Amino acid sequence: MPAPDDATTPAPPAAPAAAAHDDTIVGLATEERRFAPTAEFAAAANVTAADAASLRAAHAADPVAYWEQHARRLDWHTPWTTAHRHEPTDGDSIPSTSWFEGGRLNVAVNAVDRHVDAGHGDRVAFHFEGEPGDRRSLTYAELQREVAKAANALTELGIDKGDRVVVYLPVLLETVIITLAIARIGAIHSLVFGGFSADALRFRVEDTAAKLVVTTDGQFRRGKAVPVKAAVDEAVAGVDSVEHVLVLRRTGDQTPDIPWAQGRDVWWHDTVDVAPDIHEPEFFDAETPLFIIYTSGTTGKPKGLVHTSGGYLTHASWTFWSVFDAKPETDVYWCTADLAWVTAHSYVLYGPLTNGVTSVIYEGTPDTPDRERHLEIIERYGVTTYYTAPTLIRTFMTWFPDGLPASRDLSSIRLLGSVGEAINPEAWVWFREQFGGSHAPIVDTWWQSETGAAIQAPLPGVDVLKPGSSLRALPGFATRIVDASGAEVPRGSGGLLVVEGTWPGMSRTVWGNPERYRDSYWARFAAQGFFLSGDGAKYDADGDVWVLGRVDDVINVSGHRLSTIEIESALVAHPRVGEAAVVGVADELTGEAIAAFVIANGDADPTELRAHVRRAIGPVATPKHLFLVPDLPKTRSGKIMRRLLVDIADARPLGDTTSLQDETAPARIQEVVAASR
Repeated sequence: MPAPDDATTPAPPAAPAAAAHDDTIVGLATEERRFAPTAEFAAAANVTAADAASLRAAHAADPVAYWEQHARRLDWHTPWTTAHRHEPTDGDSIPSTSWFEGGRLNVAVNAVDRHVDAGHGDRVAFHFEGEPGDRRSLTYAELQREVAKAANALTELGIDKGDRVVVYLPVLLETVIITLAIARIGAIHSLVFGGFSADALRFRVEDTAAKLVVTTDGQFRRGKAVPVKAAVDEAVAGVDSVEHVLVLRRTGDQTPDIPWAQGRDVWWHDTVDVAPDIHEPEFFDAETPLFIIYTSGTTGKPKGLVHTSGGYLTHASWTFWSVFDAKPETDVYWCTADLAWVTAHSYVLYGPLTNGVTSVIYEGTPDTPDRERHLEIIERYGVTTYYTAPTLIRTFMTWFPDGLPASRDLSSIRLLGSVGEAINPEAWVWFREQFGGSHAPIVDTWWQSETGAAIQAPLPGVDVLKPGSSLRALPGFATRIVDASGAEVPRGSGGLLVVEGTWPGMSRTVWGNPERYRDSYWARFAAQGFFLSGDGAKYDADGDVWVLGRVDDVINVSGHRLSTIEIESALVAHPRVGEAAVVGVADELTGEAIAAFVIANGDADPTELRAHVRRAIGPVATPKHLFLVPDLPKTRSGKIMRRLLVDIADARPLGDTTSLQDETAPARIQEVVAASR
């Protein structure tokens, strides 16, 4: 490790803070800029200022009636009998929640069939762009027929209501089709990221006791065809619940040696493609489980969160319409998330489809075959709404330090969105200027796998935007920032971000482990009835919320609790920094020390970067270790795997790297760190 900057050597460890403040996070000053929606956007927005006030008043008066109103945006076969029931935990009991119980609907019918029945069958549901350059567009009528065939094929394979199906596919139209087909027959889908290892896949197959696994012969990754089937065979070997493996031919002759288990394995083209294209749907209770989605497992065994049908669909559909200002007749919407992540469940599949919107999906990485691939796709399809992760935005900043190429026409964009982690103010402003032409609002959304869909976000035709802030809870929700005792912190202070009460899209349990669901989210603030998000946040002087990241992304330096996003934002604000990741590493003197990994734009001086952080935040936030690195370890969805940076900084063996976009990145970072020691 490089020697610490003498001017910033931390003081000796302070005495422990009082118990009531153990989880209070330092609220650090942030430069504030504000951007109001244009008059033109505000006038045409789905939700106006008057609408927003009315919605908030309605929710305050009667939260259940409020959500009943939004549930009626969906098509119900049978009305519900019990709008809402909630049995909170007392700290020992298992919490239980239901919404629209007794009401019967079919999720796939709401996503596809009803638009065809309404005369919109010719509207494109998805434009698909494959990594090798293959393209296909699918209308709602064509999607209806493909889903029907897949539903019939699933039934022929013995899949019934309540059975679990694990989907291990890349971003393909067939991934959309099989997911909707599973929902259509009342089975439960669990999508697994196509880059996960055989061990990670096996855990999910065993935990769900899946009856069917859906996969490909191979996948395209960064321009290469990579075999997949052998890894699936390893994952399902000896798992008694698995009766079939359904295999889609994607890479074909480029991955010819495909292992095959006769009687178990079946080809998609021999099963789905030949099935009848008409399927009579069944209708299921609103509390029928729809999917199981697994948390990342960075702090323990992944949790399989269970989401049910009617409440989740209500939440996802309404927030998509309001937050993304959905215009089905004219919008071309692109959410860049991998289909296995919850972002894609809510805002590639169920949110856009229930609103009848045209979407784009792309199979590959943003720099295949070159760094303009996303810009090319936006231009080709006339994308109007572009929803992506802050990490990718910061990557674009390093790729295009002088701005995006003027040769690319991004004028179709009218709305931008950010998801996955807190966004640095500098990245927010750059994103707006470069992608939105300084006219497109940015909806900075805060939510989690556990919440189901967006909880906090600006309403784009109403709110004055603050770069880096998700502002406040949407109508229909209530969030607070509290200290360790559950008391709300004053403005200008930080603490734990919680959600007050219940909402339709919330996860109902952890699959097979309801005690873990209680202990992880509800037990700590059982007396107040708060849902514990695990994120830290702060209020600004206006009472708006600034999310600081996971509580475990807080560094404790000599008793000072510092958010990594604050330090990263300060670094990115420097003109010679394109991207930065900050982690806490072991330190004999202070317990933890700050280590910053920086991708520079041109020449950068570590001493000057440390001084910049000291000026922006204060001496306590100055990185003890600062590495100028060529890359950062990122997942295919664009998130930085900070735990790998901790492993590298502390010279430990690396954890699982199978979900990385580029598995060679850690080795290049290790070389930089080793050279500095």
